[in-house]
Amino acid sequence: MKQKIYQIDSFARKVFQGNPAAVCILDYWPSPDQMQGIAEENNLSETAFALAVGDHYTLRWFTPENEVDLCGHATLATAFVLKEYYGYKKKTVVFDSPRSGRLEAHFEKDGKIRLNFPLDPPIGLESLREMNEAIGLVPQRTLRGKTDFMLVYDSEETIRGLEPDFSLLNKINARGIIVTAPGDEVDFVSRFFAPKCGIPEDPVTGSAHTTMVPYWAKELGKTEFVAKQLSKRGGELWCKLDGDRVEIAGYATPYLIGEIDINSPTS
Repeated sequence: MKQKIYQIDSFARKVFQGNPAAVCILDYWPSPDQMQGIAEENNLSETAFALAVGDHYTLRWFTPENEVDLCGHATLATAFVLKEYYGYKKKTVVFDSPRSGRLEAHFEKDGKIRLNFPLDPPIGLESLREMNEAIGLVPQRTLRGKTDFMLVYDSEETIRGLEPDFSLLNKINARGIIVTAPGDEVDFVSRFFAPKCGIPEDPVTGSAHTTMVPYWAKELGKTEFVAKQLSKRGGELWCKLDGDRVEIAGYATPYLIGEIDINSPTS
């Protein structure tokens, strides 16, 4: 069976920036093995699969290695695809995630897509020797959310200069490791390492901001932020703390429209 597939650069105003995600808008659910195989074949940090259920869309995300609980940039990409290529007319699209509950994507007049996600506030921990060795520098603070560690450093320059040992990071039992610091020209900056998911460094990680935003809200005494992820591709995000939710906004740019062959469902 033929399946349309789209590749979108999320949190980017032009191609070759931000974080590329693949999107498949489905007529039926392939098997988990098929979805995992497609994600592995795409070899992008995330492939999103969405299926309409009434007025909502059920949404799942796969890295080349496994299915994940939440993905910001692939959710933004899916909303973009629905609006641009599937004629979605409402101002807000509602997604139902089997792992993360209700998620929303709101289309703004300036072209941004604003995501609404549940918070994942981090809890402080003692500094971890294995983590420090893998990252190569002891942080000012060590914290952890549901799936990721978060390490806080003193400056944007420090974040840019980190050179992790990915073989050691791969031994850390977590989806990924966030490193973050105050920014020079934005409120805060970050990088995100996820070798356990087959992604040594993720270009832009929307879901990581569900952990960073509540932390920086306390540290900076504000609820609205401009953030930047300091990967090679780079990405811009506009974030807002809203009770027990967080809004994460950015632009999306289309790169590729294609077609793949997947097996028809078995009876």
